[in-house]
Amino acid sequence: MAMGKYSRVDGKKSSGYGLTITIVLVVSLCLVGAWMFMSSWSAPTESVDFSSNQTPKDVETTTKTYFTNEEFDKGSKTEETEVVTESNEEKPDPESSGEEKTEQVEEKKEFEDKNGEGDRKDGEGESESDETKQKEKTQLEESSEENKSEDGNGTEENTEENTEKKTEDSAGETEENTEKSTGDQAEITKESSSGSGAWSTQLVESQNEKKAQVSSIKWKVCNVTAGPDYIPCLDNWQAIKKLHSTKHYEHRERHCPEESPTCLVSLPEGYKRSIKWPKSREKIWYNNIPHTKLAHVKGHQNWVKMSGEYLTFPGGGTQFKNGALHYIDFLQESYPDIAWGNRTRVILDVGCGVASFGGYLFDRDVLALSFAPKDEHEAQVQFALERGIPAMSNVMGTKRLPFPGSVFDLIHCARCRVPWHIEGGKLLLELNRALRPGGFFVWSATPVYRKTEEDVGIWKAMSKLTKAMCWKLMTIKKDKLNEVGAAIYQKPMSNDCYNQRSQNEPPLCKDSDDQNAAWNVPLEACMHKVTEDSSKRGAVWPESWPERVETVPQWLDSQEGVYGKPAQEDFTADQERWKTIVSKSYLNGMGIDWSYVRNVMDMRAVYGGFAAALKDLKLWVMNVVPIDSADTLPIIYERGLFGIYHDWCESFSTYPRTYDLLHADHLFSALKKRCSLVSAMTEVDRILRPQGTFIVRDDMETIGEIEKMVKSMKWNVRMTHSKDGEGVLSVQKSLWRPTEVETVTWAIA
Repeated sequence: MAMGKYSRVDGKKSSGYGLTITIVLVVSLCLVGAWMFMSSWSAPTESVDFSSNQTPKDVETTTKTYFTNEEFDKGSKTEETEVVTESNEEKPDPESSGEEKTEQVEEKKEFEDKNGEGDRKDGEGESESDETKQKEKTQLEESSEENKSEDGNGTEENTEENTEKKTEDSAGETEENTEKSTGDQAEITKESSSGSGAWSTQLVESQNEKKAQVSSIKWKVCNVTAGPDYIPCLDNWQAIKKLHSTKHYEHRERHCPEESPTCLVSLPEGYKRSIKWPKSREKIWYNNIPHTKLAHVKGHQNWVKMSGEYLTFPGGGTQFKNGALHYIDFLQESYPDIAWGNRTRVILDVGCGVASFGGYLFDRDVLALSFAPKDEHEAQVQFALERGIPAMSNVMGTKRLPFPGSVFDLIHCARCRVPWHIEGGKLLLELNRALRPGGFFVWSATPVYRKTEEDVGIWKAMSKLTKAMCWKLMTIKKDKLNEVGAAIYQKPMSNDCYNQRSQNEPPLCKDSDDQNAAWNVPLEACMHKVTEDSSKRGAVWPESWPERVETVPQWLDSQEGVYGKPAQEDFTADQERWKTIVSKSYLNGMGIDWSYVRNVMDMRAVYGGFAAALKDLKLWVMNVVPIDSADTLPIIYERGLFGIYHDWCESFSTYPRTYDLLHADHLFSALKKRCSLVSAMTEVDRILRPQGTFIVRDDMETIGEIEKMVKSMKWNVRMTHSKDGEGVLSVQKSLWRPTEVETVTWAIA
């Protein structure tokens, strides 16, 4: 009984137990199903978060180098290279703990201090935001205020649009880094997006469109009247034909097309790599610039001559047919205070011809920036650049020259064909704006030494004008060997003479007139007062060269620097940073043959630290300060270097194939918010010589876009390096040109 009773109870318990297990299993299956259903949907990539107790793994620094000694042939394909990944692990969310951010910042600073390879040092990583806070005025703001036009809205309009674009770019960078990553991060990405079903995200859509635009580029060769010598802003025939007047050389000024071209400029038939400096000063390949007009017209003055497969340059000029070096010494002897390469370091040569004057001043430690218009003197500036001499296409027309005020130590004009004395001396007053107080104007022209009726009349008019401008005639000397003469004037260093003039003619400029405003600002026939306050720029002459290049200007005392520190500290930190980067990386770690590097451009110079770090090499650097960046160009001139203002949404005023090396530090990530990155890279291709080097430092998203584009142009990727979202890319341009042609209608004469 007991057993039976117990057995009946066990039977009941077994039946209830099985039912319970069945219910538990059903509920469990439901819960598992619900969990699986919920886990099959994931949030967009940008919402992935890490809790504060998660510590990210060390960020990996990746460097890839690709060096080859093979010569490039036309149509040759570049080495296939992988896109460098920034990290092998998922990055923490921007809202994660401050402790994680501090660790990353300290890690980045430690890396930069040790290697000199980090893109930004001492807060420099935030330079773009710092600049937009208007710690220093940009050239765009200065010029806009000077023009008093609606263009002044350029840096403020479309704020909402720019904010949206920044958000999109930031999201794009996240997606780019996620897609490129490997290991755990790649697994996380795949898992979270595998079940997204029919739903897409704005992040994916926008990034895919960017990639499609880059990958879908089909390069074509420009069909234009200028052919291989095409300069978009100077060869806009559609705009030139609509000009109402050319009296003031308006047709030689810049007329940029509404949309920058995206076709590639053709190569001259038989083009060869440029001859190395200093041999290039004496001869260049004829096929590179196959123009003979100047050889026929100016050969007797020793400008240029034909010699087989070369164009040769005996070193002469209209005023120094027996050689530039003799003429340079003649000027020094005429007035010893000029002191070439000591007191006088940076000069402007107006109407330069083939720039032999500037070419031989290198032997005296002088930098001469030469300019002339693209006119009937066929290819004169192009010859200068091919020879390795600093030059640019420009004209004394209706607008200010693209330089700050009071920066050149000396300005030179040797038969430069500029009518200085007419229209109230407007053109000479523009030189007065650019000339440093105490600087010299050297005028070597026929009115100085000839007695024809016309020359005598011009001399009288010039004498009256220069006296009214308070320029002091220091000396007039005659060069017996060349049978020419030169008059040397000096600009005053105080306002005493201006205040004592009986007539206010030429008039003094209004106090509101900013002498540094130079981008598309119309000329005015007025003079700016000189600075007499020793704490301000222009009141004290800079240190002698070469001490000048590393001396912090005293007038920076009261300013805040571009990178947020006091300006003098900023200057020093920038200088040391570029010394480290250039010595440890550029000169030794990129496989660049520096013997072929002569013409260099820093596309976004700040304090000129990159150029200063290269000062001991036999090269020169064109320092470009973009018009929407802090206006630091006066500092660059104070260091004994030179540069120019420019808007990289437009073409540069130079011929194709004129620079051996282009350097861009955080330029393109900001530029692509204003204009097309494709057209900007088209301009890079235009001005860089085949087999020249292009170095880019920027965020990894921008580096990735540029890398895809240069590969599509068959350029050779030499080195890539990434760290913590920032990257460096070094590439070498090839000789490749597309086979398809695109006609640029507005560039057809």
